[in-house]
Amino acid sequence: MGVVVTVIAPEPTGIDLLHELEQVVAVELDRHLSVAKEWFPHEYVPWSRGRDFDGAMGGEAWRPEESGLTEVGRIALTLNLLTEDNLPSYHYEIARMFGRDRAWGTWVHRWTAEEGRHGIAIRDYLTVARAVDPVALERSRMEHMEAGYQGDHMGSPLHVVSYVTFQELATRVSHRNSGKECGDPVAEQLLARVAVDENLHMVFYRNLLKAAFELAPDTAMRSVADMVLGFRMPGHGISGFERASLKIAIGGVYNLRIHHDDVIQPVLRHLKVMERTDLGPVGERARDELDAFLADLAAKAAQFDERLEARRARQAARA
Repeated sequence: MGVVVTVIAPEPTGIDLLHELEQVVAVELDRHLSVAKEWFPHEYVPWSRGRDFDGAMGGEAWRPEESGLTEVGRIALTLNLLTEDNLPSYHYEIARMFGRDRAWGTWVHRWTAEEGRHGIAIRDYLTVARAVDPVALERSRMEHMEAGYQGDHMGSPLHVVSYVTFQELATRVSHRNSGKECGDPVAEQLLARVAVDENLHMVFYRNLLKAAFELAPDTAMRSVADMVLGFRMPGHGISGFERASLKIAIGGVYNLRIHHDDVIQPVLRHLKVMERTDLGPVGERARDELDAFLADLAAKAAQFDERLEARRARQAARA
């Protein structure tokens, strides 16, 4: 009797994996278009509050006391807008990786068009409500866009899919919490609407990532581990980002606890990452790295919670 040799086909990667996922993209695109609701940025802007600024119109210069936002709200909305402003760079990154043809290309353009509304709406609100310094905002926009954006560890299409899955959820959470913390119900309503779009985008990419796990479990696990371990928000290159991030972390908009509990863990649970039984050595090693990282992240989140509680106690005592 001859020896039976089992040949295990290699997992699809790169262009091959893109082609394998094309049908899933088409299905997800149809689903997305069936549930996405048309909306108009101008309907969420309090135009009646507007008046001329100084300069060509000869109006009034902006004064800090005019802003109706909390300090955390001003910082968060400014960061959110500057992040949205770099959309041309994000479009370039995903179009370069996914292509501009067939279902992938249709999605890339649709995603870009929907994301474009966010910057329009938030900028109009901030300007009309005189919520932030428009001169400083424009200078920051120019500086940030001139620097451009290049994603971390975006070496393969699946790395991009993995990153945007977590990033879209992180952005949704950030917008929603910014609205709650800003102190203006009009801004909260606007950011809640923006967050709906971001959630739909997250679901699209998450479903693609789920399909990728079925096609190439080791490659998918490696990409997820890489993205979680090295995750940074797309606006990390904004001038003063670290200082602003500390403010919004303390203010409860986005911090380690939120990142762990509301962004990383929900995606991993949905994908059943820790329960998979179809991984080879590469995937198992990546999952071990991910598991160790999550344990460390949870410990750091607990330390942050303790420091934040102590800070609030000191503030309460002084008050």
